[in-house]
Amino acid sequence: MPNMTRAGSSSDNLSELVYQQIKNDIFDFKLMPGERFTESEIALSYQVSRTPARQALYRLQQEGYVEVAFRSGWTVRPLNLQYYDELYELRIMIEQYAIRKLCSSASQPSKEMKHLHKIWMVAPEQYLSSLKAMAKIDEDFHCALVRAIGNQEMIKIHQEVSEKIRIIRRLDFSKTDRIEATYAEHQAILNYIAQQQTELAVEKISAHIQQSRDEVKKITLGMLSQHAVVKASR
Repeated sequence: MPNMTRAGSSSDNLSELVYQQIKNDIFDFKLMPGERFTESEIALSYQVSRTPARQALYRLQQEGYVEVAFRSGWTVRPLNLQYYDELYELRIMIEQYAIRKLCSSASQPSKEMKHLHKIWMVAPEQYLSSLKAMAKIDEDFHCALVRAIGNQEMIKIHQEVSEKIRIIRRLDFSKTDRIEATYAEHQAILNYIAQQQTELAVEKISAHIQQSRDEVKKITLGMLSQHAVVKASR
């Protein structure tokens, strides 16, 4: 782990750094679901004192990524696939609603929609090649569709859902063939919206999200199974 102790760094700054690093390690399955550890072990691994380590862990606990038990230390929260299925269902409902609103006003596209066209309606030679970058702009594509309708409470809920499913959603971009497929699917969605073909756009966004959900679930189960085999062989 990198040394996070820096001259002049406050406890709050160190806590933020540790929080981000632990969260990334959970997202990257370097810290596996069900894995146990203590505050002292986290402090040692990330080369900080126990105070920022504790602050980071309590923040992750509030967000549902880790759990703490009296005298048993901390545990990375086991993945509950039913929980993620429910989040995906909520996400689909919100994005379907956003699509319907956007189709009804497609003749006057917002800045968000113009920006999406600029990013996604490009020739294949302009496609991004980085899977990590694709995961980021893919998430923003879906968030931008919701932002474009201007409902602040819906935007907030959708952002929260997107954050919660990111731990498994990012696995959708583990193979390079997903890049071309994602561009094609997003381009189709944007074209349907621009042409005010509401039902086709709604059907496409639903199928697109469901396919991603099914793929990341399969990859997640595979990774968990592989980890269990490795752990049993030690």
